[in-house]
Amino acid sequence: MGAYEASRRETRLYGSRAARKEGALFMQLKDIMTPGVEVIAPEASIYEAAEKMSHRDIGPLPVCEGERLVGMLTDRDITVRAVAAGRDPLTTPVRAVMTPDVVYGFEDQDVEDAARLMEQYQIRRLPVLNRSQQLVGMVALGDLAVHAGTRPVAAEVLEQVSEPGTSGRK
Repeated sequence: MGAYEASRRETRLYGSRAARKEGALFMQLKDIMTPGVEVIAPEASIYEAAEKMSHRDIGPLPVCEGERLVGMLTDRDITVRAVAAGRDPLTTPVRAVMTPDVVYGFEDQDVEDAARLMEQYQIRRLPVLNRSQQLVGMVALGDLAVHAGTRPVAAEVLEQVSEPGTSGRK
């Protein structure tokens, strides 16, 4: 496909960048993310993680070594990879059951591009990093839905995320 065809295809899929800059659709992740995300260390026990999830009423916890994102831990990870496997929650470290390959976006990334990532990998929450690779926030599917310019994108993502698992995640 030539440059002209690629440009036309991108315009059909995402609208022209100039049009998005003029309207509400041109937003960056930093405009809609939730800052100040709760994290957990990879050496913490899954019991500590579960307690934190319970007290904060959250399902996912980014796993960080210092300010560097090294994985993601969900309540489902604890259930499937630890409890169902008979692991001791007091001695099993987060690192043993977390998902190490994390899909993330950058704070200056276009919301539509991030939505495509969420769609492609069938994820409902996307960690947001700055260009120094430090975790600065989290974008949830709901964040896409509450911003007027992103509602059509959120509907598309929800449809794809709700499809039976084809992402290859374990």
